[in-house]
Amino acid sequence: MSDSAPLLMLGLPKGSLEESTKALFAKAGWKITTSSRSYKPTIDDPELDGRFVRAQEVARYVDHGFFDCGLTGWDWVQENKADVVEVCDLVYSRASTLKSRWVLCVPESSPIKIAADLAGKRVATELVDTTKRWFAERGIPVLIEFSWGATEVKVPDLVDAIVDITETGSSLRANKLRIVDTLLETNTKLIANKDSWANPAKRRKIETIALLLRGALEAHSKVGLKMNLPRASLEDVISRLPALRNPTIAPLSNPDWIALETIIDESVVREIIPVLKAYGAEGIVEYPLNKVVY
Repeated sequence: MSDSAPLLMLGLPKGSLEESTKALFAKAGWKITTSSRSYKPTIDDPELDGRFVRAQEVARYVDHGFFDCGLTGWDWVQENKADVVEVCDLVYSRASTLKSRWVLCVPESSPIKIAADLAGKRVATELVDTTKRWFAERGIPVLIEFSWGATEVKVPDLVDAIVDITETGSSLRANKLRIVDTLLETNTKLIANKDSWANPAKRRKIETIALLLRGALEAHSKVGLKMNLPRASLEDVISRLPALRNPTIAPLSNPDWIALETIIDESVVREIIPVLKAYGAEGIVEYPLNKVVY
């Protein structure tokens, strides 16, 4: 490793994923800052440099070796036929931690019920090659055209159907569209260039990034919980506590009491705290987590 050059060049998604990606790296321990119109971020790690580019392009630049590793959707890895290493899944987006789907849609009033009904018709999408392959595999002859955006508004006046990405389907419903089929499920992945992955020093750094990013995502829906508890209630509480692992237990100066600490899903805290109180727990403290590493 040169003193003047970073170890890794990192590809980061510009656009809708930019802020959530920066927030994820911040929880993982890296501060990434950019100026308002800059594509070159500042990263508080001398071993890392990076660029923000469109998610659609990250996989291609990782494949070509400009980036050692990068974050992009599985859909764009497939679309670019990128020959890269899939390091890990990172299921997050700008709005949720759900996987997204590329779906075939038609207007609610359309007579089209199944994909085969589109034979000889026109379909608009940004995911052109993947859509072509999907229809070809099913022997359905359609005309696929590239959409530069606002794909939902193109049916039925300009095209007969669209293939678009959705997380919850709310945008499709708002535009009075009906899903006919699902082409592909996708989520963000950390990918690596094959030559970079074969380099021991680079691989160690990429694996460290993967470990801490996964830990930050795992912590997203969990909280820490600690309390003082009568020793006599311990077995009852453990049987009711949905712990990540066995809880940590420590003695107190009073031999009839113990300190208990655990990690649980945030969604169950509102149900579990009254149960803990009923078993005599005191000084219950809930606290947020940055990372949970298994």
